[in-house]
Amino acid sequence: MAKTRAQSDESYVIDLCDEVLKQKALRQHRFDFLKGDAGTRLPVDAYYPALNLVVEFRERQHTEEVKFFDRRQTVSGTGRGEQRRLYDERRREVLPKHGIRLVELDYSDFGHTKGKKLIRDRAVDLKVVKNRLSNL
Repeated sequence: MAKTRAQSDESYVIDLCDEVLKQKALRQHRFDFLKGDAGTRLPVDAYYPALNLVVEFRERQHTEEVKFFDRRQTVSGTGRGEQRRLYDERRREVLPKHGIRLVELDYSDFGHTKGKKLIRDRAVDLKVVKNRLSNL
């Protein structure tokens, strides 16, 4: 049975960020100034307007080839893996130009299985998130 977005590792990590920051993120938020190759607005995992902060969770498909995710060609003709890399870089470049801080949390920051799914040790994971968000 496939997980819903609410059950995903991304959602779990953003829930931890919400707790640490004592704010509820706007999830899958799209800025008018952050666009993909086809002109569509790119989503960010979590946006905290009061902090001018975006948090992105990098699952394994952001750092390695995953056939399930990367086999498709995109509208612009590039492979999905390459497009993901380009869009991740675009977020890194564009968000700060608009005064928005970007924090990227990688699956490898947390305990994970061989399949690179989070183990979800809440106490340990909260410490990781607190550490990464401590300078805000």
